[in-house]
Amino acid sequence: MDLILWRHAEAHEHPELLTGRPGDAQDMARRLTSRGEKQAARMAAWLDRQLPDGARIWSSPAVRCEQTALALGRKFKLREELAPEGDPLALLELVQWPLGKSPVVVVGHQPTLGRVVARLLGLTEADCSVKKGAVWWLRHRDRGGVGRTVVVTVQTPELI
Repeated sequence: MDLILWRHAEAHEHPELLTGRPGDAQDMARRLTSRGEKQAARMAAWLDRQLPDGARIWSSPAVRCEQTALALGRKFKLREELAPEGDPLALLELVQWPLGKSPVVVVGHQPTLGRVVARLLGLTEADCSVKKGAVWWLRHRDRGGVGRTVVVTVQTPELI
């Protein structure tokens, strides 16, 4: 199974985040900056060339994630489980990791995506830093009855 974690592109800042209120209505309505729109378009063009037609795409309901997913030009579903400060285990359950049959793209947020990466790769840190607009492509495979997660690629919009 392939799991593609795509952090939303650069968005306008939300002053309330300084008080520790991610996920409130103002935060959920934050839009991409013009730079973020370019990041999303660049990464979407690359992803579109790599993804098979049957890939499933899930997005956080936050506007900045929805805008990022829209850049891909494919059908996607919004899921509350992917909202800011989401539970990494809920994300993995949603995508049916590691037993899913088709590749899954998740457009979401830090720190959730970084926590998923850390968990799947067995890192000692609680989470891994995922840059805005970046993609982490992970694959689960069985070799000799032993399941492993491997990193297929990590891409940032600036390097594409």
